[in-house]
Order: sequence, then C-alpha cells, then structure tokens
Amino acid sequence: MKINKNIVIKGKHQKPIVADIFYNKTHQPKKIIIFCHGYKGFKDWGAWNLMAASFANTGFFFIKFNFSHNGGTVEQPIDFSDLDAFGNNNYSKELDDLGSVIDWISTNSDFKDEVNLDDISIIGHSRGGGIVLLKSAEDNRVKKVITLAGVCDFEKRTATVGDLEHWKKDGVKYVLNGRTKQKMPHFYQFYEDFISNKERLDVQNATKNLKIPHLIIHGDNDTSVLINEAENLKKWHPKSEFKIIENANHVFNVSHPWEKENLSKELEIVIDFCVYFLKE
Repeated sequence: MKINKNIVIKGKHQKPIVADIFYNKTHQPKKIIIFCHGYKGFKDWGAWNLMAASFANTGFFFIKFNFSHNGGTVEQPIDFSDLDAFGNNNYSKELDDLGSVIDWISTNSDFKDEVNLDDISIIGHSRGGGIVLLKSAEDNRVKKVITLAGVCDFEKRTATVGDLEHWKKDGVKYVLNGRTKQKMPHFYQFYEDFISNKERLDVQNATKNLKIPHLIIHGDNDTSVLINEAENLKKWHPKSEFKIIENANHVFNVSHPWEKENLSKELEIVIDFCVYFLKE
C-alpha cells in the first residue's frame, strides 16, 4: 500500500491544509474518498489511519486531511499546538478547505493513473458531517456523501442567547478539551461568520436539496450527537439510507490514542456499510 503522509495543500485562508493519502498502486482509476474530521478532531485521531488503510485495501483512493484552522500545524499535525488558529476557525473556512482538497486531487497529475475524478465521494464525522452535506449541495463534483454521527444543525452550536453578550464583549470564549486539558478559544468571529453566511451554512436546506445518494450512519449509544439528529437528516432526505450501529458511541467505540492493531467491531461494521454503499 502507498501511504503519503502530511502532504501540504494550499488553501484559501493563509494556513496550509495537511493531508494523507492511502491507496494501492495499480495504474487503474479508483473511486476517491475524502474524509473530514469533526470538532476538536484531526486526521490522525484514534483509528482513522486504520480506517484509511481499510478503505484503500478495498480498492479506494482515500484522502484525509486537517482543516487549515483545526489547531494543528505542518510540523505538529496531531493535537493543537496552534490555539490561535483554532480560535479563528469557522464553518466557512472548513467548507472552503474541503473545496481546496477536491481542487487539489482534481488537478494533481501525480496520481492521474490512480484516480477516477468522475467518482468523488465525501465522508464527514460529527461536525464534519454537516460540512460534507453543505459541500455536496454546492459542488457537483461530489457524487455520493456519507455522514458518520453527523450533526444536522450548526445554528444551535454557534451561540446561545445567554453567552452572546459576554462573548461579544470579551471577544473570546473557551471550551476545555477534556483529553489535552487545553482551554480551546473561540473568537467572536465564529459567530459573525455564521451570521454573515447563514444561508450557505443551512444544513437542513442543503440536505433537503441533495441530488446525490446519501448514507447516514449513527450509533445508538451516541451521547455527543444524539440519534435524533440522524433521524432529522433522514426526514429531510427521505431517499437517503440510514444505518444504526448497535451499542456504538460517538466515535464507534474507538478512542485516542488507538494502539490496537484492529478496528473496533462497530467501526468495522461502519466501513462495511460505507464500502457497499460506495460500490453499488
């Protein structure tokens, strides 16, 4: 298997996008998968490398990447060494970053014998699920979309009425990262960008207007993004496929760091559903 780690892709927002690719070199065009991590996530989190290898071994060209402002850097793509970047992240930047990754693989001659540019699918986990739905609605290069424990609403995650005044006055609010113990900043620009781009960032509207196949996967033991969000996505796009993973939490029973050689049973089931959906 060919694995290229920490490829630097130029985006639209001054900071680089760092990406990995996994594929078996066959000189035959392969279906492309682009994977988007979630909030406080990164491309090397937990079992995502094992997941990438699993997709590659079933014949896909798999790309995963760090959003440009996720808090990682080129030198340190794991965890959050650049909290200023994290604080300046927003949904619009993530949408643009995903577009830049699609642009990159669409114009990169290094892999022209290995990729089928007419068959690009995108997968998003958690917050990344909302991002891939929005991108699918605005970019006709995307042929299929999969949401893993995906969110259905960005507005309720952007600001609550109670803290908005303090947030504007202070210019920043903090969220504790339970694993790293870092105080993760959110600058007020996050709210301002959402309000300025509210129509573009409407996940419900994007989902209702999807013209491509959509697979929704959610664990029935997810306490971070409740399963009713997946049910909303299904309601808004009745032609979508909906798979519930029994006894699976928000990350399908893997964790970070993931030092086992095998995926969790639940994440293996997720990948099987994805492979079948993308190949049918």
